[in-house]
Amino acid sequence: MKVTEVLSREEIAAFNKKSDASGVWTVVFNWGLIAGLLATVAAWPNPLTVVVALAVLGGRQLGLAVLMHDCGHRALFRSSRLNLWVGRWLCAAPVFGELDSYFEKHQRHHIKAGSEEDPDLANYRDYAVTKASFRRKIIRDLTGQTGVRTLARAIRVGGMRYLYRPLVANGLLLGVLWLVGYPALYLLWIGAYLTTNMLVSRLRQAAEHAVVPDLFDPDPRLHTRTTIAGWWERLVLAPNHVNFHLEHHLLPSVPPYRLSALHRTLEARGFYDRADIARGYREVVGRLTIPDSAPSTAPQAV
Repeated sequence: MKVTEVLSREEIAAFNKKSDASGVWTVVFNWGLIAGLLATVAAWPNPLTVVVALAVLGGRQLGLAVLMHDCGHRALFRSSRLNLWVGRWLCAAPVFGELDSYFEKHQRHHIKAGSEEDPDLANYRDYAVTKASFRRKIIRDLTGQTGVRTLARAIRVGGMRYLYRPLVANGLLLGVLWLVGYPALYLLWIGAYLTTNMLVSRLRQAAEHAVVPDLFDPDPRLHTRTTIAGWWERLVLAPNHVNFHLEHHLLPSVPPYRLSALHRTLEARGFYDRADIARGYREVVGRLTIPDSAPSTAPQAV
């Protein structure tokens, strides 16, 4: 069954409708939360506020990467030019991303998802893994090992073309923090990028496509997962509706602020009978891991 069999042309057009006001609010909300976290640490510098800030900042950095992705799809604003400018400068560059090269690869992911030619397959095909292996991945992420390798690889592959906007954006961020008298807060930004951001990014990638009913079936209901996230998961693990990944693969042009409504409509019409809908990220992690004594399973097995 295709999504066009349960939604009319008019309904699809309504879900695809972009709102500049909603797009602006989404970007402002993300940066407002970032500013609030940094201000909280500046006002009450102690281990608790630093730990909380690191956890939530990592999620918000993922949130900016998600908005970069949405702008690449021209799905955040009505104007293509606005999508590109905001995506490049306000979303990608602060988190050391580069919209154009990212989206070139991401388009291939949408075309080839559900096949051996998916360029992102390495991020999720080897799950499920043992609990010990999963713990080692978490340790590498939270100690910065993954972050340093990721950044070094991006710089090596992209060179100055990759570095230009990230250096400008991060220089401006450091300059603003310097002007308000708290330049040391930039270390919090870099620390979150190298640690918690890497962990939540790993969980996001695995939650979307790992240990699904059939990773190599062209039906998105079989090779892509949606996760129903609670409020704290949306704050830290699933910013900007990224948890509705199945819906995104069904209709990539739907803006993020309409994905939850699309999910409810399709659910009410019985479209998800064959789909993998997880109830929270704890359930997802349970599927991603197996006991240490068990042999590794194929990624298609739930």
